[in-house]
Amino acid sequence: MNELQKVEDGLVVSMDYILHVDGELVDESTEKEPLEFIQGSGGIIPGLEKALYGMAIGDSKVVQVSAKDGYGEVDEDAFSDVPRDQFPDDIPLEEGIELQVRDEDGSMMQACIDNISDTTIRLDFNHPLAGMDLLFNIKIVGLRQATAEELEHGHVHDELMHEEDEE
Repeated sequence: MNELQKVEDGLVVSMDYILHVDGELVDESTEKEPLEFIQGSGGIIPGLEKALYGMAIGDSKVVQVSAKDGYGEVDEDAFSDVPRDQFPDDIPLEEGIELQVRDEDGSMMQACIDNISDTTIRLDFNHPLAGMDLLFNIKIVGLRQATAEELEHGHVHDELMHEEDEE
């Protein structure tokens, strides 16, 4: 691989990151595998993706991402009140509990219990980090050309799975 290769659209980027919100550690890749995505495919939040252009393997930086360029501002239309008597008995009724619900089309959606009243349960369908400014410490640990199949599908394929298939 060309050592001078820089992050650009169509490359698979492998990145280590540490994410802080309001000074608190929220997530990090150091205990896991690096985050892998195709640059320019929208696989990561826009503010972070934009900051990566031109970086090379081994480069690191701190990136501040505003809420609007991260997971968006809190959308007041993303709240829904469910009658309490329609709420399943097996789900604990506590504010902050995250759960999966099906929409009218049968698709799974993430929600969080925002508020509980005598008659309704208010669900929040915003991303948990919506409305928050994000502080990333990032390091580019790998770059490679995306395969035609990855570009067609819009996401990185696990190389280990392909290697196991060939054995």
